[in-house]
Amino acid sequence: MRFRVRILWMPLLVISLLVFRCTHAQVADEKNTSITYTNPVFEPVLADPSVLRGDDGWFYAYGTMDNWGDGKGAHLVPILRSPDLVKWTYLKDAFLEKPGWKKEGGLWAPDVVKVKNRYLMYYAYSTWGDPNPGIGIAMSEKPEGPFSGGGKLFSSDDVQVPNSIDPHFFEDQGDNYLFWGSFSAKPEAGTYALLLSEDGIRVEDLTKKVKIAAGDFEAVMIHKKGQYYYFIGSKGSCCEGADSKYQLWMGRSKNVLGPYVDRQGKPLTESGAGSLLLKGNEKIVGPGHNSRILTDEEGVDWLLYHAIDPQRPYIQGKVNRRVLMLDRLHWLDEWPKILKDSPTLTPQERPVFRQ
Repeated sequence: MRFRVRILWMPLLVISLLVFRCTHAQVADEKNTSITYTNPVFEPVLADPSVLRGDDGWFYAYGTMDNWGDGKGAHLVPILRSPDLVKWTYLKDAFLEKPGWKKEGGLWAPDVVKVKNRYLMYYAYSTWGDPNPGIGIAMSEKPEGPFSGGGKLFSSDDVQVPNSIDPHFFEDQGDNYLFWGSFSAKPEAGTYALLLSEDGIRVEDLTKKVKIAAGDFEAVMIHKKGQYYYFIGSKGSCCEGADSKYQLWMGRSKNVLGPYVDRQGKPLTESGAGSLLLKGNEKIVGPGHNSRILTDEEGVDWLLYHAIDPQRPYIQGKVNRRVLMLDRLHWLDEWPKILKDSPTLTPQERPVFRQ
């Protein structure tokens, strides 16, 4: 009887093992697929990305006004949504119509943050070569917009800073700051900071600006980690197709308003200062204008930025095709580092976020 029972159970055991092996292999395949990603994470365009996580657990990304070649004209600050920083879907535009406080220009380099119970968008309003660009603000109850209201914070003439674009909000110990500035050879040019009101919707005093970096930087982002505040900014040409020379350079300080210095101790307020974080390679050029640093649920830091494929640099022959890229940040000797100092194009382990 025992012998017969063993014979009956042996086929069942073999079948069970086969099922287990097949199931295990399938799960392994699915797991391998799900834990990797390959750049770019969104195309055709999301230039100058600002990224935040909403109260609903989704990530929202906002980009410069651009024509995607989809027949819809220029997107008035496109909004993307993602569960994990990797799989992005276009949601809608942030504005139903362009703000009316400036006669002409594009809406560039939005920076979106949540202050108290609403979402604030700081944006640049400018044309190429604009003698008097400015920075505005709009509000929404939801990260997906629509954004409206607010208006002009200041223009270049108001604040006496050439090329006043590329706003960046940073809160430190209860104080709200607006950092901004872009390329200019004029001696008064550079990246500056101003104190904002408690609700973030107005500048306290335009005369009390603090210079943070020289005029060869633009698109500042400030990040606090440990004892240091880190400055990451872009240098070079952002928008010359395959000839774009954008790169990310950095410095750090123990004070939010500086002085920021590079690895050699040179102040960023001196032209030519900065330590390299990211440069192009033979397959991707012009990486720059990064998002805030985002930390996943395993404590790993990530950076999103735009870049250009030199084989496909334009849309319809005129719009720079600035795709969205994602790379992991490592920390070595209390400085951020991207492996090989250039965009990653091979499959990489993806961020870990649990919805």
